[in-house]
Amino acid sequence: MPIRTITVPVKDLDAAKALYTRLLGVEPYADAPYYVGYRPEGGPELGLDPHGDVTAGPITYWHVEDINAEVTALIAAGATEERGVHDVGGGTLIATLRDADGNRFGLHQGAAS
Repeated sequence: MPIRTITVPVKDLDAAKALYTRLLGVEPYADAPYYVGYRPEGGPELGLDPHGDVTAGPITYWHVEDINAEVTALIAAGATEERGVHDVGGGTLIATLRDADGNRFGLHQGAAS
């Protein structure tokens, strides 16, 4: 399963947008008060989340075909669910889990573009 998105929680969206636009060398494809998204060539999407927990660090979201089945299988393999499957717009579904050591990771079901 490929990495779909890495979401970085930020306190100051404008400052983060200036820095990541320079770092990635591309303008954001999505630029809203609740999310700024980049699609750098050759890499996964990078998203800036002004509502995320900055103390928890970035979350890597893995693209899956069947998010509900993957959540069930990962919980059976030892993961715990932090936030269940939910729609973030346009039919895109995400879920956040933790591994046995407490590390956060996410699943993403939707268009892989």
